[in-house]
Amino acid sequence: MPRPTPLPRLLAAALLATATALPCALHAEPDEMALGKAQVYPVARSRAQSFEMPYRVGSWSALDRVADVKAAPVQRGDTVLPLPRAASTPDIRYRHRNIRYTLDDYLERQRITGLLVVKDGQILVERYRYGRTEDARFLSFSMAKSVTALLVGIAQARGVIASLDDPASKYVPALAGSGYGETSVRDLLRMSSGLTFTERYDGKDDVARLSRSVATGAPPVVEMLRSITDRHSPAGRKFIYASSETEVLGRVLTAATGRSLAALTQEWLWQPLGAEHDAFWCTDTAGQESAYYCFNAALRDWGRLGWMLARDGRVGEREIVPREYLLDATDAKRQPSAFQPYRATPFFGYGYQFWLHPSAERTFVMQGVHGQSMLVQPSSGIVIVQTAVYAGASGALDPDAHAERSSFWLGVLDSLGGSTRRW
Repeated sequence: MPRPTPLPRLLAAALLATATALPCALHAEPDEMALGKAQVYPVARSRAQSFEMPYRVGSWSALDRVADVKAAPVQRGDTVLPLPRAASTPDIRYRHRNIRYTLDDYLERQRITGLLVVKDGQILVERYRYGRTEDARFLSFSMAKSVTALLVGIAQARGVIASLDDPASKYVPALAGSGYGETSVRDLLRMSSGLTFTERYDGKDDVARLSRSVATGAPPVVEMLRSITDRHSPAGRKFIYASSETEVLGRVLTAATGRSLAALTQEWLWQPLGAEHDAFWCTDTAGQESAYYCFNAALRDWGRLGWMLARDGRVGEREIVPREYLLDATDAKRQPSAFQPYRATPFFGYGYQFWLHPSAERTFVMQGVHGQSMLVQPSSGIVIVQTAVYAGASGALDPDAHAERSSFWLGVLDSLGGSTRRW
């Protein structure tokens, strides 16, 4: 009769078998249990609940499944722009707080749900985390502001918006006589209305009031916008971040065209872009798309948008966004001095709803709270897209995560032959 195997050896064998069968079990994703892994990353029952930790991953990649969210579809076209894959993943390394890390280290250290690196129209890196897949449509938060700005540029080129120096009330009579109504489209694009709008992400600021108005209709969004009357500066002088100004731009677009933001995005951007998946905007209770935060799209389609921007607005030989407008929107050298890097903020400059990275080569960023971002450097053809569920909304509230992302950007640029020279 064989002798019984000692219990410690049985345990060791079981652990080895588990490690062999499930190698990912030894590499837990950051805070995965707090973020809902045991519940298979559930989708929230309400918009408000989607901000709770166990619901962020599931909800922010499928917001159209949240019960009280209304979605306006943006359909893809018949032709998909190819994004071929590189034969191998490049060796991407970065330095953060004087320690060297790899691409895999970055994913293991931060709450990244999707990461895409494109160079010259070719996918070098495509990673999904926390159970996300290629068909997930990620909430962009304020990356949507840049999408809105692109639509403004197309509308101007088509003559629908006669001049960026027109006041918003020329197109949105409901704002006549208000501070925002008398602000020019250009000053709204630069977030330089001079009106005081607080955005601290503490639930008690003006952006919280705007979000409640969008979600409940009480008060209507236009009434909320009209309530902003105090000034910190004359219009056009100073950049102060204010989501309300993008919301006004969305209403300028829909009023000027008589069409929804979803329809404009579909016809002017998404189908010409060669998107692979349908996207969607979410709307307020009156059916108006929330221009300041609520565009949702698949990771590779964010990459296609970035590649179009890297090519100065072109897909193939077709100009989708006017080149001169895009340069005005994204080139730090074209901005008044108050809007250039290290002046608009201690780090970034600000263009037309784009953050301007303090690089010697034109480099610009789309950013949303909790870690959503896209960096584009046209001269090197590099696009870096990230979706995430950072704990804190902003760099002030989650400084380590945001600082490491900046280090990672520089590492990608350096590893792939991009420029890291400073402004």
